[in-house]
Amino acid sequence: MTMARILADKGRDVVTTQPHRTLAEVAEVLVTKNIGAVVIVDDHGRIIGILSERDIVRVLTKRGTAVFNDAVSMHMTTNVLTTREDEGVYVAMDRMTNERSRHLPVIRDERLVSLVSIGDMVKHRLAECEYEHKAMRDYIATA
Repeated sequence: MTMARILADKGRDVVTTQPHRTLAEVAEVLVTKNIGAVVIVDDHGRIIGILSERDIVRVLTKRGTAVFNDAVSMHMTTNVLTTREDEGVYVAMDRMTNERSRHLPVIRDERLVSLVSIGDMVKHRLAECEYEHKAMRDYIATA
């Protein structure tokens, strides 16, 4: 099973922003869209960073509310873990777990095509377990 299967179920919508936007603007987007992260892209659509709720909380704790006027480029995570549509779901889940990453941009030809969250992965895995469980019950019932 590949990441493309998850994207087929969840869709490919992803919220992006530019590096010059302020932390306050991006925090408002997170709240309005009820999401946990936005991907920061350059003028060509290439990923240059990601800013999550976790990033905002960390910088607020260190520097206080004055950071809300800072550009997101000052506080975004620049070493962005990514995946491809043809990568296996379990491989991607393992990398997310090891890197303690909650969001994984999906790229094709160095361009952003979607974003999956750990919640998307868990939802997929639960559906897969339920399918296997049902198949096993059906098999036992007919044996």
